[in-house]
Amino acid sequence: MAEENQAGGQANQPQFALQRIYIKDLSFEAPQGHAAFQKQWRPQVQLDLNTATKKLDDKNYEVVLTLTITAKQEDEPAFLVEVQQAGIFGCDGFEPQQLHQVLNIMCPNILFPYARETVDTLVIKGSFPPLMVAPVNFEALYQQALAKQAEGKPAN
Repeated sequence: MAEENQAGGQANQPQFALQRIYIKDLSFEAPQGHAAFQKQWRPQVQLDLNTATKKLDDKNYEVVLTLTITAKQEDEPAFLVEVQQAGIFGCDGFEPQQLHQVLNIMCPNILFPYARETVDTLVIKGSFPPLMVAPVNFEALYQQALAKQAEGKPAN
């Protein structure tokens, strides 16, 4: 009887499963070419971050984390990297608010290390010094987006 209660209790529990992680899109540009390497390397680095979610079926979602990094040298772009790191996540049994949090906090947290490593690899292969992107607090970004939404401002 205890086994029946446990099995019945688990059926009502939210289920989360990582199905697949993959690169959806990737771009590296070094518009200055060789000229970028003839200057003292003191870049100004800008990171733009975005997430998008698409429902694939009743239980599966695609989450895409986009990192766009621009490194400027003396106000000229030395390189531009854009990575769309994606994942398919199985989510079942979540309340709508919980599901929204899972897709916008937990999933990007899983995808970020993959995107970060891809960015670093591309920058090195482009013959620039390693660029280790700092960790991102997706929970804080989520809370900021909710606060902006409550104020009636569009979330970035």
